[in-house]
Amino acid sequence: MNHPVKDHPAPPALAARAVTAGYDGRTVVDDLSLEIEPGRITALVGPNACGKSTLLKSMARLLPVASGSVLLDGRDIHALPTREVARRLGILPQTPIAPEGITVGDLVRRGRHPHQRFGQRSNPAEDLIVAEALEATGTAELIGRPVDQLSGGQRQRVWIALALAQETPTLLLDEPTTYLDIAHQIEVMDLLAELNEQTGRTIVLVSHDLNQAALYASTIVAMRDGRIVRRGSPHEVLTEQTVAEVFGLDCLVVPHPRSDRPQIFPLGRRHRNPA
Repeated sequence: MNHPVKDHPAPPALAARAVTAGYDGRTVVDDLSLEIEPGRITALVGPNACGKSTLLKSMARLLPVASGSVLLDGRDIHALPTREVARRLGILPQTPIAPEGITVGDLVRRGRHPHQRFGQRSNPAEDLIVAEALEATGTAELIGRPVDQLSGGQRQRVWIALALAQETPTLLLDEPTTYLDIAHQIEVMDLLAELNEQTGRTIVLVSHDLNQAALYASTIVAMRDGRIVRRGSPHEVLTEQTVAEVFGLDCLVVPHPRSDRPQIFPLGRRHRNPA
């Protein structure tokens, strides 16, 4: 007798298991567990100092965990060789630092190092990947410029190009649209959405912009005081009640006229009872 084959959900691309982490003896994230679904965009949102960046750094192995574990494709990330982690997990931290005097082209080429054998030089295929990353972020004309001579917005796009050149199946970004004007913010978010749709890349980003998170992420994780308050789709998480609980903010939530995704309109004291 034939039995129907049951569909098994794909294992998480990245998972935190009862993670406790912090800085200088101070606990920021305490006993937190989270699974990141593969092939989707997940946005971590919440007020300042709620633990978003701490969680992201812990999951990227940039910050040691005091207890608990982080799994990358089902394996303990701390047990994996550094080079293997770099081939599978890309990270754009909040305030990356470039070596003094390095050019844009040389910085972005560093994204290819995890894929190269020791002593291997760039080849045409590697150069093409770097060129495509620069083109995708609108920084191709900056290739010969020193990074420390760029504006904040230009530097941010160059760092995103480095993350793209790394070509990892999972990409973590801490506030990727920082320093960018609104037009470049949307370009970056469109680029991440296209990467996700066309390549199935798993993307996790920290965002302070609830409306952008709602428009681009399929999963929202709302945090406060080092814990997860709500996790789900934008419609499930970005409600007036949850925004009030997480941010202490009164607001109106209305559907976007084109996508029907929720959009947040804050209600300050002057707007609660208009004259």
